[in-house]
Amino acid sequence: MRTPAGLQPLIDDGVIDTVLRPLKSGKEASVYVVRRGDEVLCAKVYKDMGQRSFQARVQYEEGRKLRGSRRSRAVGKASKFGRREQEAAWKNTEVEVLYQLHDVGAAVPKPHGYVNGVLLMDLVCDAEGRSAPRLSDIELDADSARTIHDALIRDVVRMLSIGLIHGDLSEYNVLVAEQGAVIIDFPQVVSAAGNNAARSMLLRDVHNLRRSLGQYAPELKSTHFGEELWSLYEKGDLRADALLTGHFEFDEHTADVDMVLWSIEDARQEAIIRQQGREEAEQND
Repeated sequence: MRTPAGLQPLIDDGVIDTVLRPLKSGKEASVYVVRRGDEVLCAKVYKDMGQRSFQARVQYEEGRKLRGSRRSRAVGKASKFGRREQEAAWKNTEVEVLYQLHDVGAAVPKPHGYVNGVLLMDLVCDAEGRSAPRLSDIELDADSARTIHDALIRDVVRMLSIGLIHGDLSEYNVLVAEQGAVIIDFPQVVSAAGNNAARSMLLRDVHNLRRSLGQYAPELKSTHFGEELWSLYEKGDLRADALLTGHFEFDEHTADVDMVLWSIEDARQEAIIRQQGREEAEQND
């Protein structure tokens, strides 16, 4: 096949030997199967920033830190330099997260470096050695669905234990490999501590898994792993090896609206009294 422009520099520099075939193409990137010596790897080539929407990223990028005050100011001003830095940070996030998750034992593709804007990583294969299918593309029996759900929840726990939430987890970015489920696609990963929408994104991720796998194992539909997991995280009790039950007691107490309004008014009156005191002190001076 004709070598894609984004991969030619890697061939020229001897990073990879040849491009074997395209694997998939999406809004964010195109993925190819490449050869490096005796290894067959995946090469993820990110698309130009002009082809993608920065507005769609805002909810995910909240709470992320850029290296250097100049970069942060430029991104805040939405200058050309700032947009380039934002683009680079978006790509770098996936690379850094893959290394972090691989180190904590999560089932993700093993990264092999990031060169000239191209992410190299393991090619995830099925039992026959072919590219692993997405979870959305296969039929499961009940036992397999339970096994995959259990493995994915354990990896969601591992992610949250280091302060990360996938943010877009569903049957479309889970591959079913020979060794089990493998989670992919991390550029939109969310900071659990720094993003105001972290809880809702975690619940969406977990509920997506519950819905897709619950069609094969119906008892999964009544579980509440997301709520249980966030509760542990919020209390500071979450560990990477935490064993969840899927049960969660929801707070069904009715809010005392009158008490809330009274507290607000009380605080307002105190603020008025403090302000009057400051004004009187200034007049006496």
